Amino acid sequence: MADRQEFDAVVVGAGPNGLAAAITLAQAGKSVVVLEANDTVGGGARSAEVTEAGFVHDLASAIHPLGLGSPFFNSLPLEEHGLEWIIPEASVAHPLKNGVAAIAWRDFEQTAAGLGEDAGAYRKTYDFLISKWDDITDFSTAPLTRVPRRPILMMRLGAKGALPADRFARGRFSTEAARALFAGHVAHSLLPLSYPFTTTFGLMLGASAHTVGWGFPKGGAQALSDALADHLRSLGGEIRTGTRIQNLDDLPPHRAAIFSLMPAQVGEIAREALPQHTRLWMRRYRYGPAAFKVDYALSQPIPWTNPDVARAATVHVGGTLAEVARSEAQMSSGVPPTRPFVLLAQHSLFDDTRAPEGRHTAWAYCHVPNSSRFDMTERIQHQIERFAPGFTDTIIAKRTWTPAELEASNANLIGGDVGGGSNRGSRVFLRPGIKTSPYRTGNPLIFIGSAATSPGAGVHGMSGHYAAREALATALR
Repeated sequence: MADRQEFDAVVVGAGPNGLAAAITLAQAGKSVVVLEANDTVGGGARSAEVTEAGFVHDLASAIHPLGLGSPFFNSLPLEEHGLEWIIPEASVAHPLKNGVAAIAWRDFEQTAAGLGEDAGAYRKTYDFLISKWDDITDFSTAPLTRVPRRPILMMRLGAKGALPADRFARGRFSTEAARALFAGHVAHSLLPLSYPFTTTFGLMLGASAHTVGWGFPKGGAQALSDALADHLRSLGGEIRTGTRIQNLDDLPPHRAAIFSLMPAQVGEIAREALPQHTRLWMRRYRYGPAAFKVDYALSQPIPWTNPDVARAATVHVGGTLAEVARSEAQMSSGVPPTRPFVLLAQHSLFDDTRAPEGRHTAWAYCHVPNSSRFDMTERIQHQIERFAPGFTDTIIAKRTWTPAELEASNANLIGGDVGGGSNRGSRVFLRPGIKTSPYRTGNPLIFIGSAATSPGAGVHGMSGHYAAREALATALR
């Protein structure tokens, strides 16, 4: 670079984790610059008009319960930088046949009552999580190397969460609605529902529906990223977009570097500065399944058979527990799902900045094998049509995103992986692996703080925040 200004720290990647890392450093009085390859900040939290003018679509993440519950984001004055959260009265809807739908309302009792004979079982499943949510959040958003402040509570959660989700759901619930609602939460894990510890995802995401809620930023995910960027600048931090880093020589002089990138990218950029064992685990780091995504511009709201589905911004479209389990099992075995589990967001029902007056948007994706080339468009639309007959007739325009196109838009999405790496085995809890510190690389001046590190995927900024704290405690003392 021509500019040889020296910084205390360089952060590579201006997604939520990179911005969180830089803010943490700036709060500590350190000079910091963020380098971003794309022309806009945000990484997985960006928005753009990709179908027709006036229709604002989120390019990756769309609904942010982890953002709403993020201890770090909640410590920042982001509302002063234009961030406004929209939290619908229903967190999640899960339509079933014959117009039946399971709804996870913000109101816990309303949700339980709506599940009929499973009301008691639903209360038993989530009551202790909801009542101790602050302690659960403290544990789930921190590295497992830190001793939790409520260890007995965490042991109780671990004992419940260790079961495979399909077994837990069938044993706990008797109605198809309650089982399907739980299965939809679990499917966010990108794992077959028959795997151990998948119940943990159903417990955590289900409880979040009744605590922080499943909300999103008004105007698009970009609004969160822009607020983070503005706050960083107010602290004296600098951001340079359109700056792709290929090796360490591309960085300005610095005392420490934090990479909000995937391990393979860090290993390539910093290969000569890393010990052999680090380069080895970075090369061997396993990436998870991919997403196949479709953005829709619509002439009207989605015509759900059950009108209550329109009261949730998030819709899990996949049918019964058995159908959701089959979809995720096919994906895991390397087969594009025949009837995919579809995650759908309908922002414009709650946010009139997303589409022209009278028009609407829909954001939908399903899980496919990493780097899959199979076109899932028709299968996604067929699934939506099952529960919203006439949906296809409302489509004005659409933009499909294959796994390769997702990676091209954001280099962190390797092979289309939106989860920051595989959740198989110990990586459900230990990212990037069994290490005393998830953020160290073996070089005392180089750190990694992306979704590949604890606490993992999601728009919460905690991985970047903790990586920066590690740098402050060691390289920047």
